[in-house]
Amino acid sequence: MRDEYDFSNGTRGSIASTNGKTRVTLYLDDEVIEAFRARAASSGKGYQTLINDTLRASLSPDAAPVTVATLRQVLHEMLPAA
Repeated sequence: MRDEYDFSNGTRGSIASTNGKTRVTLYLDDEVIEAFRARAASSGKGYQTLINDTLRASLSPDAAPVTVATLRQVLHEMLPAA
């Protein structure tokens, strides 16, 4: 290890690139995470990517609103696979 290091050409915060994304802490139900992980394993995508795709699709102006009935149907389809 050197006694001194030269940081005169360094830039602060240049190591981590955000690439248009923001890190957040989000608590989700274990069943939801496991369902997305199962889908990710079969699709070849990451589970976080699938969650992001699902959220993005729900923001679409022509997307059907998420109702209790729709949510129950999706959970009914997803939970047995988990």
